[in-house]
Amino acid sequence: MENVATAAVAAPAVVNVSIVNLILLADPVVKVVMAMLVFASLWSWGIIFDKIMRLRSLGRQAEQFEERFWSGISLEELYEKIGQRPKDPMSSIFVAAMKEWRRSSGKGGVAPTSGTAAVGERMDRVMKISLEREMDHLNKRMIFLASTGSVSPFLGLLGTVWGIMNTFTAIGAASDTSLATVAPGIAEALFATALGLVAAIPAVVFYNKISSDLARYALRLENFAGEFGAILSRQLDVK
Repeated sequence: MENVATAAVAAPAVVNVSIVNLILLADPVVKVVMAMLVFASLWSWGIIFDKIMRLRSLGRQAEQFEERFWSGISLEELYEKIGQRPKDPMSSIFVAAMKEWRRSSGKGGVAPTSGTAAVGERMDRVMKISLEREMDHLNKRMIFLASTGSVSPFLGLLGTVWGIMNTFTAIGAASDTSLATVAPGIAEALFATALGLVAAIPAVVFYNKISSDLARYALRLENFAGEFGAILSRQLDVK
């Protein structure tokens, strides 16, 4: 019986290194780092889902607009149907060019303003400005994804270094190198690193994917603007 009692006394205490316990017992600095990383991760996922759904919707809208544009309908009729509030970037480029074309060709009660060459330059300019404005809107918050992907690992490393420093301080103060003293601090430090990677990896992967999708969409808009500009220039030449 004595041996059993001695073994029970000598048995090491069970160290609770659950995620919740690590967060609750963490140093205030490490808690701030963890909170920042969790916020960055959640906000990044919100941006990712928003951009993916937005690009899918824009792709469908572009297909629908191109079907109507190439269906043989007159430009004036299509312009009247779209109205003054286009719902997607391709329609916005179309409306911007049509407004300039109508002003320059004397339609809509407006007298012609200049020659064909100047008109073509102005139409190209307004389409370029419209395209850049729409792409600038679509690229909003992408900088946050890039920043999260590049900064989060270093922020996690800061939490790791701070946690290890606290662990060594506790060891020195208690003169105890047992697992019960060392494990919580080391686990806390490594958890901060893990959070940094959890925030950074998806941000980098989806930043690259979304950037590639945006570049393809911008090229699609540029191609449409070029084709539409050529169509309007030919019509002006005929007139």
